[in-house]
Amino acid sequence: MKILVYLGHPAHFHLYKIAIKNWQESGNEVLILIKKKDILEDLLKHAGLPYFNILSEGRKDSKVGIMIGLLKRAYRLWVFCLIHKPDILTGTSVENSFVGKLLKIPVVNVNEDDAAVVPLYAKLSYPTATTILNPRVCDSGKWDSGAVKYESYHELAYLHPNHFVPDAKVVEQYFSADKPYFIIRFAKLNAHHDAGIQGINNEIARRIISMLKPQGDIYITSERALEPEFEPYRIKINPLDMHHVMAFAQLYIGDSQTMAAEAGVLGVPFVRFNDFVGRIGYLKELEDGYQLGYGVKTNEVERLYQTVQELIEMPNRQKVFSDRRMKMLSEKIDFAKFLAWFIEDYPQSAKTIKENPKFQFNF
Repeated sequence: MKILVYLGHPAHFHLYKIAIKNWQESGNEVLILIKKKDILEDLLKHAGLPYFNILSEGRKDSKVGIMIGLLKRAYRLWVFCLIHKPDILTGTSVENSFVGKLLKIPVVNVNEDDAAVVPLYAKLSYPTATTILNPRVCDSGKWDSGAVKYESYHELAYLHPNHFVPDAKVVEQYFSADKPYFIIRFAKLNAHHDAGIQGINNEIARRIISMLKPQGDIYITSERALEPEFEPYRIKINPLDMHHVMAFAQLYIGDSQTMAAEAGVLGVPFVRFNDFVGRIGYLKELEDGYQLGYGVKTNEVERLYQTVQELIEMPNRQKVFSDRRMKMLSEKIDFAKFLAWFIEDYPQSAKTIKENPKFQFNF
């Protein structure tokens, strides 16, 4: 097969990297397209994966800029497909659905955010996708009944113990893995679906740092500019090493969705502070179902401080969260193996899972 994978976010690199390797080892040709987003290009370069940047000039974050960027990407994807003639398109992009429909190429749309959280994306990409592939706990709105559901999370495509073993030697390249440390994350929150969403401000950051400081070292990773007072805490890490650093942290606190989920599936207690709390199915399950982390809305600042304090003081915290993680893993599948099979065996794979959902537990 000739498989076209369209990556639009650094998290999507991790989502697909193991499946890409499996497809290549099976003799398939994999074409990787990307759009410019944060450290996505750096991740591909570090991994030695060839790619084509479909929008190397980037785009503006205004509504007009977003629409112009979408039209440019759709046109360039259409031209790319005419030249390279892929057998299947997969990824999380809107333009995959447009172009696939136009050129009669099957499209597997892989997304884990509920339609109500990314309404524009759902309205534009779901109607013309051949298959929507979602976690069971993800609500795809009016397209949900036609979606193929699986028992896992995107983060288990790369942080499942079948594929990832934390290495303290990697952490030692930056600081001591033996001394307790905490990770704080500041996201940009400037995507179109982030409109009106708030996260950790400077006052809250100061208070959290003062609470954590007596307990260990503090490292901040940030997409946005930091005030000078926080710069001493900033840590610059090779993007491919971040999950090793996360795995040995005492706590993760941030306003990012993806890193919170990554901490959770690694068994690292997380506190997620933003206005998406309660609205995203897979994070709600990690928080309420498996108690691997805690979501706190921005109008509950005192609850944020209380939650952090309770985690600091929790006896046997590491064992408690390790046990919760093992329960979660026992009920979830290896999504990388499932995804590799699903695309390679498509469209029969979609029919198999629809008729016999339990087949997925072979992965």
